[in-house]
Amino acid sequence: MSEEKLVWPGSALLGPVPPVLVSCGAGEKANLITIAWAGTVCTQPPRVAISVRPTRHSYGLILESGAFVVNLPTTALAKAVDWCGVKSGKEVDKFAALGLHTAPAAKVSCPLLAESPVNLECKVFQRLSLGSHDLFLADVVAVDVDEALLDSAGKLRLERAGLLAYAHGDYYALGRQLGKFGWSVRKKKPGGKKPRK
Repeated sequence: MSEEKLVWPGSALLGPVPPVLVSCGAGEKANLITIAWAGTVCTQPPRVAISVRPTRHSYGLILESGAFVVNLPTTALAKAVDWCGVKSGKEVDKFAALGLHTAPAAKVSCPLLAESPVNLECKVFQRLSLGSHDLFLADVVAVDVDEALLDSAGKLRLERAGLLAYAHGDYYALGRQLGKFGWSVRKKKPGGKKPRK
């Protein structure tokens, strides 16, 4: 196929992705938007990015406050994730309509989604206009975690959360573990078992 005939099908070429519920605005203006194009972009300092269409109601709220919260949704929130992706906050209070609850954030004016087990409080440091979407680059200024996801050593066990994945218009629950980071090159201990496949 020639390059001039190539039509980009959006997220259909990359998947799965983590759909997240981003809270923005404050008080009566508080809103939720589903974002499929989100991710970590740096660990030191901790930074994330979300991609938002300028036509979306939440876009203006994020521009106004310079902040947002990335709320990781569980499988129990799958319907809310889908609903918040097709309904506009201009027309409806999404928190009230879905029976969801806000919680105060520690470092930003936007609320947390109380039903989410992990919330990343973010302050925007740069916005890039890319075409159909603008990319908001943000510093993670606080992380709020459900204590049930911490093991006895205080390590985050995100695999216990029952998070969602999104691919080609469908939502999925994450499946079985295939290995841990570095397992493909780890040396087997003498007499030890082979790494799980």
